[in-house]
Amino acid sequence: MQHLIDEVRKNIPFDIPESTICSGPCQGCSKKLLEFLDDQLCDWQAKLDRGQVPNLGEINQLSRISKRIYNVLKRNGFIKT
Repeated sequence: MQHLIDEVRKNIPFDIPESTICSGPCQGCSKKLLEFLDDQLCDWQAKLDRGQVPNLGEINQLSRISKRIYNVLKRNGFIKT
C-alpha cells in the first residue's frame, strides 16, 4: 500500500493551482477529484502509520480509484504523456 501511495503521489499533479484547474472546459471536476484522492491517500497513510495492514481488496480499490482519476485528469489536459 505504501508503494501505491508513493506512486500515486509521484504521478498525479496535486500541486496544480486552483485557478488553472477551473479555467476551462472539463469532463468531471478535476478539483473535487484531486481533493477526494488526496483525502483517500492521507487516510491510508494515517492507517499505515498506526500499523493497520490493508487487505488486497483495499489495495485494489485505491488503485482503481487512482487510475480513474488519473484518466480524467489526462482527458482534461492536466497530465501530459
